[in-house]
Amino acid sequence: MMNAKFKAYTAALIYTLIIGLSFMFVKIALRTAAPVDILADRFSIAFLTGSLIFLFSRKKIHIGVKDFFSILPLSLLYPVLFFFFQAFGLAYATSAEAGIIQACVPILTLLLAIIFLKEYSSMRENLFTLLSVSGVIYIFIMSGNREQNGNTLGIILIFLSTLAAAAYNVLAKNLIKKYSATVLTYFMTAFGMVIFNCAALIQHTLNNTPVSYFSPFRDKYFFFAILYLGILSSFTSAFLSNYALGKIDASKMSLFANLGTLITIAAGVVFLQEPFHYYQVIGSFPILIGVAGANYFASKKK
Repeated sequence: MMNAKFKAYTAALIYTLIIGLSFMFVKIALRTAAPVDILADRFSIAFLTGSLIFLFSRKKIHIGVKDFFSILPLSLLYPVLFFFFQAFGLAYATSAEAGIIQACVPILTLLLAIIFLKEYSSMRENLFTLLSVSGVIYIFIMSGNREQNGNTLGIILIFLSTLAAAAYNVLAKNLIKKYSATVLTYFMTAFGMVIFNCAALIQHTLNNTPVSYFSPFRDKYFFFAILYLGILSSFTSAFLSNYALGKIDASKMSLFANLGTLITIAAGVVFLQEPFHYYQVIGSFPILIGVAGANYFASKKK
């Protein structure tokens, strides 16, 4: 049991690292391509990656009509709505702001898990969750007094992406009991590829620019960014998330999003030369303490 929990938390930590860095790579890709093209490219690569894995492992996936409609709502939340709102939101907000807003996932997941999953959380777990969120709120309020505060539209879109992630955490908790992480991940990736490529095709047809769909790949920075987003941020992170949700509570899994906030801020400062301020350091302490405390008391309760 402990070994399974260790693997689940390891998967959650790797997932957090990948997602934390993904904002930076989306910002890099946005320099060359439109949001809908980035989504189409990243999920095409993710689907190709998953197909190659299954081809060489010789595993078979059987999804009937009933299974299709069972997994469909989950796929609409993640990847479609989550990445759609994220990609377009990052066109207006900085990666640091996006990471900060994304860290509100725990409180939203906690509320949804209580309502729909009837997950029990002790008073100490709730207090540490609120402590973690308070660090996010502090950073967000302080950044509102600075010039780098993102466009309102960007903030709203990133928040909608956050809401989709919280709903996904709750919905996946039940589905992972019926389907393996492998089946869910492959289906979600295939669904994302179809939806986003159709959207890109429609956009280029209306604009009479079909050739421009492939032109961003001539930029080496875009090429490496889209490989990261496709292989790691889309396919691998989805698998790790589905695997971890099968072993730990949805509300505890979502707390790792707050660690992702610190990674996102650090990546934005180091690689994208985004502004860095003292209040981001101060706010990081309650975030870290809250994540550690909530998971510690959750393990003691078990």
